Amino acid sequence: MEKKHQQNKQRGARPERRTAQQRPITPKNGGAKTRPAAQEQIMAERIPRPLPDDVLIGRNAVTEALRAGRGINRVCLAEGDHSGSIPEIEALARAQGIPVQYVARSKIEAIASGHRHQGVLAYVAPVAYVELEDILQAAEAKGEPPFLLLLDELEDPHNLGALLRTADATGVHGVLIPRRRSVPLTATVAKTSAGAVEYVPVARIGNIAQTLKALKAKGFWVAGADMDGSQQYWEADLTGPLVLVVGSEGHGMSRLTKEHCDFIVQMPMVGHINSLNASVAGSILMYESLRQRLVKAKNL
Repeated sequence: MEKKHQQNKQRGARPERRTAQQRPITPKNGGAKTRPAAQEQIMAERIPRPLPDDVLIGRNAVTEALRAGRGINRVCLAEGDHSGSIPEIEALARAQGIPVQYVARSKIEAIASGHRHQGVLAYVAPVAYVELEDILQAAEAKGEPPFLLLLDELEDPHNLGALLRTADATGVHGVLIPRRRSVPLTATVAKTSAGAVEYVPVARIGNIAQTLKALKAKGFWVAGADMDGSQQYWEADLTGPLVLVVGSEGHGMSRLTKEHCDFIVQMPMVGHINSLNASVAGSILMYESLRQRLVKAKNL
């Protein structure tokens, strides 16, 4: 009897309770049911993520930005799409010297982060670029000899931002950057500049050598910074209409740019490193020019 009772007890024992994670979820209608976590993931993927600060998407938005003359660094168009307003967008961009690239649609979709892009994307500057003539006219209106900083293919946005900050502090009337092979104005540049990008005009130029030649015809002196300079930076006259040229981080000034400098200055270095960060070198030269200008104004 005891054995039979034990068998009955085993047959009638309730199964061990399973956790919610172990139990299958069966909907009332008998169909498949997605787990809540999976549902949340699907919904999250459908919600467009915020666009980067320097990205503009959509045919109408990019077209109007181009028509308004907004600062645009680059336009990307989906490969194989030449319908509708695409030819107009490309023509407007090229007329303003803005680089146009045809890229895979998947690349635009990845950057657009779920937003409707229509195969058009543009990288925009935090502020509008100006023309070189505008900078010269602004200096003339102040009754000051123009003081310009030209960056020869600078690549690091943090260096550009730092140089803009020093340019504002030292009274530089404007900064010149090449349209190609140079870092443009971006959100990173604006943040690093600590707001200086709002006060220092930036102009994009085409050929550096031609720009320097034209400025020299207007009475400018061109001073470049290089370790092979013939004089120390404090020995050079950095007053009057002046263009200070700072080269790229890795290669310095190009050979052609050097040939168009009136003089090249160097900075003494007694340590183990034989070069300075581009933003540091540029800042030293800008402050030396400011010092000389203040001394000259005081002695007038």
